[in-house]
Amino acid sequence: MLPVPDTAIIVVAAGSGTRLDAGAPKAFVGIDGHSILRHALEGVFAAAPAQVIVVAPAGFEGDAETELRATAGERRELGRVVTGGDTRQRSVAAGLAALWGDVTTVLVHDAARALTPPAVIDRVADAVDGVVGVIPTLPVVDTLKRVDGAAIVGPVDRDELAAAQTPQGFPRALLESAYAAALASGIEYTDDAALYAAAGHRVGRIPGDDRGFKITTPADLERARQLLAAAGTAAGAAAGSAVAAADPPPRGSHPRIGLGTDVHAFGGDGDLWLAGLAWPGEPALSGHSDGDAVAHAIVDALLGAAGLGDIGEHFGTAHPEYAGAHAEVFLARTRELLSEAGFAIGNVSAQLQGNRPRFSGRRAEAERVLSTALGGAPVSVTATTTDGLGFTGRGEGIAVTAVAMIHPL
Repeated sequence: MLPVPDTAIIVVAAGSGTRLDAGAPKAFVGIDGHSILRHALEGVFAAAPAQVIVVAPAGFEGDAETELRATAGERRELGRVVTGGDTRQRSVAAGLAALWGDVTTVLVHDAARALTPPAVIDRVADAVDGVVGVIPTLPVVDTLKRVDGAAIVGPVDRDELAAAQTPQGFPRALLESAYAAALASGIEYTDDAALYAAAGHRVGRIPGDDRGFKITTPADLERARQLLAAAGTAAGAAAGSAVAAADPPPRGSHPRIGLGTDVHAFGGDGDLWLAGLAWPGEPALSGHSDGDAVAHAIVDALLGAAGLGDIGEHFGTAHPEYAGAHAEVFLARTRELLSEAGFAIGNVSAQLQGNRPRFSGRRAEAERVLSTALGGAPVSVTATTTDGLGFTGRGEGIAVTAVAMIHPL
């Protein structure tokens, strides 16, 4: 059994992501094959053991639970998802309400700072004492000016300024009392350090990290993608050197091809999920996860090509952590399985058979989402109504056939 930790990390993932404008709450927008939240949690669980509370927006609790289970590993029992409020302050308050009794130190972390190194998280936790709060900061490097409308009225001394990051750490008792005071006053604070200081408590700082930047705009998202791609290239080169030095696996040097099929009937709950996209207003497909027949057929094709079994073996009912999961989770994990087995994905082609939804208008969007989840491998998806014949023609469900080509690394 895992020892009960005296530290908790509240991961705030309830923001709407208006400025990012990616069509989903910010924490659930993909960076590469994984969401912003997934990357944030990978850093959290790589740090010292702590209770982890993910504050998710209403309606996305299941998605947050999927990401939590996928990253927690042996620490799964330390994690929990709660529903956030309509402001950041109320979301953090929801996280505070879920703390275990043994917790004495609380870190509050923005999921949007997804690339924060685990070492920063540990340094913040270690620096918190029974009185002083701690935040990581970076020096301000830009030249700053004080303005009045369109006029420059004077310089600002950068030595007096610092850029705040998260996680921000506090002694639990004082943070809870500060939140109670803020609730009574009706004042909404921009961050927890400001709320803590307003209650009369002292806040100190430690060095932050450039990778702890906040993903707020499309440019920030692109920066995160480039950093992850560069890290992946370096890791791949190191792994490639290790593989080259070892005995070659007995799989030959030729490409391999796999075939996958999946069939789901209409009749599930919520909206339809197909080809990695939500289709509001369309009847949902029934299934163990979200019923995304396109994604599931692709998974079977890839696993079959690599000789790694089938989707039921890796994602079936014996794996409840994938209940309700969407395409990006399945495909990203499948890509990991292939990579661990020494294969890279060449390309994937899938054909959807059904008379709804009208697929052509979102084909490019679907192919882009599926390709991103597979690490950039080309994906093409076609659709046919089968001239109204068969169970798909009668509108009873959807069938998909996929073909995948892979090759040894």
